Amino acid sequence: MQFMANPMKSVAKPVPQPAGLEAALEGARRASADAASSATPAQPEVVAIARRRQFSASEKRRILAEADRCSEPGQIGALLRREGIYSSSLAAWRKRRAAEGKAGLDPRKRGNKADPMIAETRRMAALTRENDRLRRQLMQARLIIDVQKKVSSLMALQSEEDMDGNSAWTE
Repeated sequence: MQFMANPMKSVAKPVPQPAGLEAALEGARRASADAASSATPAQPEVVAIARRRQFSASEKRRILAEADRCSEPGQIGALLRREGIYSSSLAAWRKRRAAEGKAGLDPRKRGNKADPMIAETRRMAALTRENDRLRRQLMQARLIIDVQKKVSSLMALQSEEDMDGNSAWTE
C-alpha cells in the first residue's frame, strides 16, 4: 500500500491499489533486484544549486552597447533572451549609466552605508588615544633624561675627586 501526501494537508493518507497490481509490482521489484545486484547502481543526477547571476561592469557595458544598436522590432527581446536577462535589468542599467556614467555600472557594496558622523567620532577617539599614549611616552623619556643628567653629574663629581686624590668615601 502506498501513501500519497495531500499538498493541502500535512497528513499522509493511504491510496488503495488493486491486489493484482500489487502482485505485478512485487514481481517487477524482484526481477529488477536480481538484475541490480549484478550491475552497478545508477548514479543519481546532481541538481545544480540556483545562484543569482552577477554581471561585471564590462558585461553590462557590452550588453547595453548591443541594446543601443538594436533598431528593428524584436531585436531587444532576442538580445534579452540570448543573454538571459530581464528588461527591468536593462532599464536599471540604462538609468544608472545615464545618472552616473561608466561608474554607475560598477558593482555596489550591499548593506547599510557607513554614517560619516560615527566614522568621524571613531577617528577622533582613536587620535585622542594615540595622543595620550604619546604624551605618556614623552613624560617617561623626559624622566629618563633627567635621571641620566643626575647620574652623569654625580659621575663627573666622583671622577674629579678621584683626580684630586681626595675621596669622600675613604678617610
